[in-house]
Amino acid sequence: MEADVAHVQVKFFTKQSRYSVPDSPFSVPVSVKTDDLSSLINGLISEPLGDETSLEFDFLVDGEFLRVSLEKHLEQKNISTETVVEIEYVERHPAPKPEDSLNHDDWVSCVHAYNNTILTGCYDNTIRLWTTKGDSVLTIPGHTQPVKCVSWIKHESDGKYSFMSGSHDQTVLLWQWDESSNEVDCVHSCRGHAGSVDCVAVDQSGQRFCSGSWDKMLKLWSAVIDREEEGVDEEEENPKKKKKTGGQKVQTRVPMLTLSGHTEGVSAIAWLEEQEVCTASWDHTIRLWDLEKAEQKSSLQGNKVFLDMSYSPLNRMLITGSSDRHVRLWDPRTSDGAIVKCTYTSHNGWVSSVTWSTTNEHQFLSGSYDNLMKLWDKRSPKAPLYNLVGHTDKILAVDWSIPTLMMSGGADNQLRIFQHEESKTPLGT
Repeated sequence: MEADVAHVQVKFFTKQSRYSVPDSPFSVPVSVKTDDLSSLINGLISEPLGDETSLEFDFLVDGEFLRVSLEKHLEQKNISTETVVEIEYVERHPAPKPEDSLNHDDWVSCVHAYNNTILTGCYDNTIRLWTTKGDSVLTIPGHTQPVKCVSWIKHESDGKYSFMSGSHDQTVLLWQWDESSNEVDCVHSCRGHAGSVDCVAVDQSGQRFCSGSWDKMLKLWSAVIDREEEGVDEEEENPKKKKKTGGQKVQTRVPMLTLSGHTEGVSAIAWLEEQEVCTASWDHTIRLWDLEKAEQKSSLQGNKVFLDMSYSPLNRMLITGSSDRHVRLWDPRTSDGAIVKCTYTSHNGWVSSVTWSTTNEHQFLSGSYDNLMKLWDKRSPKAPLYNLVGHTDKILAVDWSIPTLMMSGGADNQLRIFQHEESKTPLGT
């Protein structure tokens, strides 16, 4: 006859050496959940740590966070309760805190932060610069239709920054901002797309960038700001549309390379290597391109529209957001059939934007038409770590370029900023 409460033998281990516990097996009820295990670990480490407030831990069994009872988790993973179960524990990630909300005049469609400055693009055709403290620096007109994507390019030693903006008006504009005088010049207008420019990505050197458009094309351009560049200036090209900023003529730039293959609009671009770029599209595919050979290398087939994609150099994996409400984890270089490594299901609307952490290979953000931004750990497919609330309309863009700030722009005309702390204890070995 079985005992009233079944037990299982477990062994705990951690990479955070400060919190290590004895290596011997412990007998715990199979019905335990995360909070019970957290109390147990606190009891085991309370002596060496002194009289500290109890810590919260998360637990990994077979590489996945425990989000149900241990019994249920072992059942799902097909792990026998007769064996000694190895459980890794990590300090629980602190909850991001709402910091600020920056008001725009229309939908906030894109955001990219760098140093202490935030770049946003808006459906009122303007680009805006903000400090990370929430102060407005500049509102920049230039496009004739909504701005769909923005990206910082480079910071020169003389205090000049360059950035770019792509728009529904089919152009990418390259800008130079002088921080000390707070003046901005539009130096180049990149023309060649026949549809809305929905995504841009700069290579690591800051010398080149790619753009993707509703015209289904991927184009490669020079990202170098060159005021002396020979080219057709816009006054000669179209005398009725004179464009001068600060006395400078805006030079028209043409693409270095155009690649076709997608059958619908290109929604996202990521650089994987110096000569390798990845694109995601409304045609349900992700494609890898060799820029040197000017050809498509491979294609990964999805089953729904891709709205966004992000690549992490830390783990060499892609995440995508789709119209079926799922976030998916992909290995772009896999040769076997299982290209989708994991699916993350929690959103109730189209997943419009995704981005990896730049410092933590496990974490990423997603934003959705359900008005929520979610913080995920890739080892927790069944539930996000946190829901970040505040938007009253759909989210169009998320950004985590500055490790301490999580940002989301939405159709409620707001850019919401959350303060994010790393775990209190650095990972040890």
